[in-house]
Amino acid sequence: QVQLVESGGGMVQPGGSLTLTCTASGSTSGIIEMAWHRQWRDQPRALVARISTHRGTDRTTYADSVKGRFTVSADSAKTTLTLQMTNLGFEDTGNYYCNVIANNRGYWGRGTLVSVSS
Repeated sequence: QVQLVESGGGMVQPGGSLTLTCTASGSTSGIIEMAWHRQWRDQPRALVARISTHRGTDRTTYADSVKGRFTVSADSAKTTLTLQMTNLGFEDTGNYYCNVIANNRGYWGRGTLVSVSS
């Protein structure tokens, strides 16, 4: 089992920045992928950014809408996942969920709300 806790959400004006953190605990040694997803109102939950590890090499993937503005990173132990968000826009509003793949299972956190408002 892996437990995930997100933090760092809040209200920010357009153009502002926030950093989200996901802390993983439990059976973290088996984590091979960590990601942030976003969901807002009736929209489906969608990938924002992901770090996956294959043969010891980390690979990052970003949604097109956040490329150049968001940066995802993780510590070497895969216990902390960070999402640095800059130049935030109204379209970035949503609940941000941490997701990990560990030991052939997926785990989700409860989410943290990011609200971009003037």
